[in-house]
Amino acid sequence: MAEFKVVVADPETGETFQREVDGQDANRFLGRELGDEIGGDAVGLPEHTIELTGGSDETGRPMREDVSGTRLKELLLEGGVGFEPSREGERKRITVRGREVDDDIAQINASVVDGDGDVAAALGEGDDADE
Repeated sequence: MAEFKVVVADPETGETFQREVDGQDANRFLGRELGDEIGGDAVGLPEHTIELTGGSDETGRPMREDVSGTRLKELLLEGGVGFEPSREGERKRITVRGREVDDDIAQINASVVDGDGDVAAALGEGDDADE
């Protein structure tokens, strides 16, 4: 059975919220690709729509939008997702994962793209929860 940690970003406030999803909620992510929009009810946001923006597998390999499927692939990178060069012109061969979500993914990054209401309040982490 699939199990993911979903990190939901609220672009309006700049806050992020982590949710563990498993069972039927996790199955909603299987087979989806980066850039897909799904209903937020899988992470406790029934009034919102979220977009899959990234993720990583259990070993920390990042998902890349330009690699198809769920496969692992070695890329020679000059920068971007998976490698941040420390000097100009530096390149490095990095193993990355494809853009499709499967059972090997441990974390999924998502961003709220549409919806009514406060995301923090909907997730139970608003100002009232801190007091």
